[in-house]
Amino acid sequence: MANIILFGVLDTAELAHFYLTHDSEHEVVAFTVNREYLKEDSFKGLPVVAFEDVETLFPPSDYQFFAPMTGRNMNRNREKVYLDAKAKGYTFISYISSKATHFGNEIGENCFILEDNTIQPFTTIGNNVVLWSGNHIGHHGRIDDHVFFTSHVVMSGHCHIGSYSFFGVNSTIRDYLTVAEGTLLGMASALYKDSDPWGVYIGNPPKKLGKPSYETY
Repeated sequence: MANIILFGVLDTAELAHFYLTHDSEHEVVAFTVNREYLKEDSFKGLPVVAFEDVETLFPPSDYQFFAPMTGRNMNRNREKVYLDAKAKGYTFISYISSKATHFGNEIGENCFILEDNTIQPFTTIGNNVVLWSGNHIGHHGRIDDHVFFTSHVVMSGHCHIGSYSFFGVNSTIRDYLTVAEGTLLGMASALYKDSDPWGVYIGNPPKKLGKPSYETY
């Protein structure tokens, strides 16, 4: 059991608070946001403090951190908060829903894995990864750091997912693919061959767009 400082006060943070309260041994004791976004001093009956001051009010020796943010800016906003909090000395929890299916897979820190995910054996998941609800994560695969799966994504077996990738609802990744870093696979799209770094792929069969993913999302 750990006392948790939770980053954010919007929908994702509210959901994380709910899941941690009702489906974990941890207790959220405070929220934190960047000072420029500090508009209120409490949320869900708990204090909200400036991220710039959080380590003085809630020292890393006594508290752990959780930052389950969205995939905006191709997961790099979430990466920045994750790295900044690590630089302050915090260690991180991960939340894995009790309603997810997994088999003791290696899963990193600051991961947010919701209900009805199936993570098959021999697949590893890095740090700062979000698996929203209902995904199929195939066997003998690897998901690198700072990746976001939305819902009902199928990652077939033996896939390697590069850092910063983002997968839209109902997208599909064929087996034995290497998905390059920063790949964005759109909603209901399918990937049949290895992708290019920071590529955007839409449709089935997929069409690669001309604009890189970091200028798209």
